[in-house]
Amino acid sequence: MRLGDKGSGNFEDRTGQSGFGGLGRGGGGSLLGCLLPFVLSRFGIVGVLVLLLGYCALTSLGGGGILGGGGGGGPTASGASNLSAEDKRTLTAVLLSTERVWGEIFQKNGQQYTPTTLVAYSNLNQSGCGAAQAAMGPFYCPTDKNIYIDPKFFTELRSRFNAPGDFAQAYVIAHEVGHHIQGLEGTLDRAQSAQGRLGRAEGNAVQVGIELQADCYAGVWAANAKDAQGSILEPGDVEEGMRAAEAIGDDTLQQQMQGRVVPESFTHGSSAQRMAALRTGLQSGNPAACKFN
Repeated sequence: MRLGDKGSGNFEDRTGQSGFGGLGRGGGGSLLGCLLPFVLSRFGIVGVLVLLLGYCALTSLGGGGILGGGGGGGPTASGASNLSAEDKRTLTAVLLSTERVWGEIFQKNGQQYTPTTLVAYSNLNQSGCGAAQAAMGPFYCPTDKNIYIDPKFFTELRSRFNAPGDFAQAYVIAHEVGHHIQGLEGTLDRAQSAQGRLGRAEGNAVQVGIELQADCYAGVWAANAKDAQGSILEPGDVEEGMRAAEAIGDDTLQQQMQGRVVPESFTHGSSAQRMAALRTGLQSGNPAACKFN
């Protein structure tokens, strides 16, 4: 994949920093209200729900200390950036490419695209939605409209999920940008409202629809990403993306973790669904083809 040397300025490097300086946006919110912004927008790596349930339970009870409500402040600096030059180039260059593509798409529809900010962090940090931990995987926070990613996830993608390649990494970033598009369109708000009226299984189905549309939007970006030479995609890139989509399907992850598959608990879609959604975006290049059911 040809990324070029330029990168987006909508990027914040918090790697090498730690601490919270006042997590939360008010204490006393319901557990469901605290959890939903994450449930609707994470990339799809196991373990996040347990972490978030613990965090949200504490904040909803109005506990004091670092998990208490209110209070601003950013992370406490504890060292220099540990972001590699290669990872920074990938993150910022892909982000810039998504800004160009979605900017053009919005302009054609008589709208103006407002970019998201991508925040790279390490281990433990804060977001507008609460705690950001590496085990969560990449996620989009609708509250502050930022994307959060611990770059070590790229290592996990290569080693644990056997999905190497720069386009696999780009797919992750473009998927989260897809959630930002959904936020701008109002889709996340509608989905959250629907989840509040539904039971767990039905709410999970809504979330699957959200995640599959974000996969499709990632494909739309890739189909329209061009430079002076044409498409930035190179031979093998699409296969890298498909391998990543297959690796993080709910059925594949559940089979690996617990030896059985529970479809009603799916939150991101099966491997086949995620691959199909990405393929739809790639083949159509049209966001209208990425229908949210």
